[in-house]
Amino acid sequence: MSLQSFSATPTVPRVSTRLANFAGFALCAALIGYALYSQAHLGVEPCPLCIFQRIGIALLGLVFLAAAVHDSRGWGRYLYAIAIALTALATLLVAARHVYVQSLPPGSLPSCGAPLAVLLKFTPVWEVVRKVLTGSGECSEVNWRFLGLTMPAWVLLWALALGSAGAIVNLRGRPAKLRTFRR
Repeated sequence: MSLQSFSATPTVPRVSTRLANFAGFALCAALIGYALYSQAHLGVEPCPLCIFQRIGIALLGLVFLAAAVHDSRGWGRYLYAIAIALTALATLLVAARHVYVQSLPPGSLPSCGAPLAVLLKFTPVWEVVRKVLTGSGECSEVNWRFLGLTMPAWVLLWALALGSAGAIVNLRGRPAKLRTFRR
């Protein structure tokens, strides 16, 4: 037997699509868990834009969970990749808007309006969404930072990372069988 009969290039094992989707779900759950912890124990009250970001991360987690449970083959994985990418993109855009609102000089936004629950009770949903996305005084307030970044900036980064990773993992398909040497 000669050395030429063996390939010296081992294949690199990949994480299964199901496991990666469960990991995405777990990260989304951890992000929501921290948001709730920061509200309950750190006293960081969420503004309407923060609530929309929480909804986006929760929906992203649900898409990851559905993709993990279904563990689809064929064209189904493309649908999950698109759903993950679109949900992450929507969350990223809301977070980007929040980062922009927080970067504006004080006094350039209208004062705080009615609470979100009151708006939803008396105003059509699309009007509430439009009003919330324009931001208000409470949305411009920065009351939490980690490594110099505000919470919306972290949500933006996490949505970008989770959306990209989720789309790539689901587009890539099933891992090949592990082979260490070829004959």
